[in-house]
Amino acid sequence: VGTMAAMGPLPAMSTLPPLPTLGVPGVPELKPLTRYEAMRLGPGWSHSCHAMLYAPNPGMLFGRIPLRYAVLMQMRFDGLLGFPGGFVDRRYWSLEDGLNRVLGLGLGCVRLTEADYLCSHLTEGPHRVVAHFYARQLTLEELHTIEISAVHSRDHGMEVMGMVRVPLYTQKDRMGGLPNFLANSFVGTAKFQLLFALKILNMVPEEKLAEAVAATQRPKKAPIDHSGGAA
Repeated sequence: VGTMAAMGPLPAMSTLPPLPTLGVPGVPELKPLTRYEAMRLGPGWSHSCHAMLYAPNPGMLFGRIPLRYAVLMQMRFDGLLGFPGGFVDRRYWSLEDGLNRVLGLGLGCVRLTEADYLCSHLTEGPHRVVAHFYARQLTLEELHTIEISAVHSRDHGMEVMGMVRVPLYTQKDRMGGLPNFLANSFVGTAKFQLLFALKILNMVPEEKLAEAVAATQRPKKAPIDHSGGAA
């Protein structure tokens, strides 16, 4: 993608720990880079910052299915799912200041710091964009407060159509829950970032993520026509 041509000298690779990858079959890998590398990219690169807010959830669906965690995403104006955040103009804002400015428009009551930084990836496509991702663990009560605050934010009903929680379980039919959720349409890197965070933060076992992705790739059964007689 021409990354190294846009950056100055970097530390020897032996001094840097290997960057984690997603490693889920059926999901194309994005090129990871360190925060240091991302900050050394030239002016031809755009920076997007998004955040995953989540909380441990001890609840049980139907009294028997563990909910595991509550993870927030947004339904956007274009009908795509994404995380709160947006593009940050590095000429005027640090990554975190820019992210918090956008979060204030869509959520209204949360501020993230560099300690919440999780990863950066180069995006696919004709535009030179590096996607930065943040994650903050909250209590379930704090997360619920943010959901309520989001309804009163400036962007609600305009650029943001509402908050949604990601189901992190798979029902017995192997489609209900996370597989069906992953079958939705996501904006940009949002689907990759969701799966990456669930794996890196040990919120869902890697094999369960792979099963959920595989379930979305199986051909759906044709509906049975009950109107006709027997052949």
